[in-house]
Amino acid sequence: MSTEDFTGRRVTVAGLGVSGISAARALARRGAAVTVVDGGDSENHRATAGALAADGVHVRLGDGSTLPEGTELVVTSPGWKPESPLFAAAADAGVEVWGDVELAWRLRGSGAAPWLAVTGTNGKTTTVRMLASILEAAGLRTAAVGNIGTPLLDVVLGDEPHDVLAVELSSYQLHYAPSLRAHSAVVLNLAPDHLDWHGTMAAYAADKGRIYEGNQIACVYNAADPATADLVRAADVVEGCRAVGFTLGTPGPSELGVVEGILVDRAFIDNRREQAQELAEVSDITPAAPHNVANALAAAALARAYGVAPAAVREGLRAFRPDAHRIERVAEIGGIGYVDDSKATNTHATAASLAAYDPIVWIAGGLAKGATFDELVTGAAGRLRGAVLIGADRHLIREALARHAPDVPVVDLERTDTGAMSAAVQEATRLARPGDTVLLAPACASMDMFTNYNRRGEAFAAAVHALASEPTVAGQ
Repeated sequence: MSTEDFTGRRVTVAGLGVSGISAARALARRGAAVTVVDGGDSENHRATAGALAADGVHVRLGDGSTLPEGTELVVTSPGWKPESPLFAAAADAGVEVWGDVELAWRLRGSGAAPWLAVTGTNGKTTTVRMLASILEAAGLRTAAVGNIGTPLLDVVLGDEPHDVLAVELSSYQLHYAPSLRAHSAVVLNLAPDHLDWHGTMAAYAADKGRIYEGNQIACVYNAADPATADLVRAADVVEGCRAVGFTLGTPGPSELGVVEGILVDRAFIDNRREQAQELAEVSDITPAAPHNVANALAAAALARAYGVAPAAVREGLRAFRPDAHRIERVAEIGGIGYVDDSKATNTHATAASLAAYDPIVWIAGGLAKGATFDELVTGAAGRLRGAVLIGADRHLIREALARHAPDVPVVDLERTDTGAMSAAVQEATRLARPGDTVLLAPACASMDMFTNYNRRGEAFAAAVHALASEPTVAGQ
């Protein structure tokens, strides 16, 4: 375990967000001379700076690019790009750059809880929360932490004891976590995302693959996504660590999969005379969409790697309920289902969402972040009853629909006011028939029209509930 001594060490913390504040306070309590730098200088920034000053932390606002004189270590918040001037200055000075995850790993104490780590382009939060539910069902003291919203430092250095942690890690966090060595880990999937930060798909994949380095028991990969298996093969792991796949089909040896609606384990078999161990039924998973079943298999694989019994896997999956705005069924009105998957902010997530329903009236659009939509539309064309497009880059989806699904009716909504989502729901309802699903799966970021994807999902749900209260429903 860690023997890091920060007494008198001059540390610069990059960023005044949640993880930066947590890192600054943790380092100050360990005797470091801490300076936080941030390019912002708002009233909120100044209030936070004042609170940190009471802990002996110096905060420099309005300048996040200049390295403070005498800096011996930089600890960065997630999201700061590798080419940031601050990090270039650190490299020139021979100063290491750690992330908040690296700091948490190095500060964990004697007998610290092992980490079961999860990354991937999509499904991270759901999988981590499923895993925590399974671990709790097994009677283990655990927490879902990391990129899920609870800073790792706060948990690692807190007073509450844990047996094992379910840890969500982003590619940003993994980039700055060279010492991390998980008990077991999974890369759920890989698709182009955050390339403006990483530069190339290869660099993005390499940062995701860091999660496998030094794994002790199992490197879990997606058998349907060969790139994840490639990352396992490239990893330097502890001798005896196993590669364990998960698949929506019949599992082979050292895999978890699905047989006739049953989740089965052929990797961690309790009775060696048996070929497979039943874990749960697909119907135990909410919702039982294919990509969510894949998340459940990944969570089950990590839990089984830790030694959790099959009964606890079933109990934990039955108890789990997804967070809001993740393929969440809002209502059924006149035989039409309304589903909120506002969290589907890229094409990979949206493809999984579209694959879960048929027929669909699709509400999509927003900020494309450089994405293209031809492959997405081609794959979903046969399921689409219609499409309603909103947001700044809706023309990109409209053009893809014209090329690959020309017979699908499209409503192009130009309005971006607060009533736009209500109009989108009304238009989608007009296109839908009983038995259809109106699906908000935007394939785009939300910030052109909404504060975040949560607000977008809330606007959708409010519009659906308002529709339900009307004496008659349009199109019925």
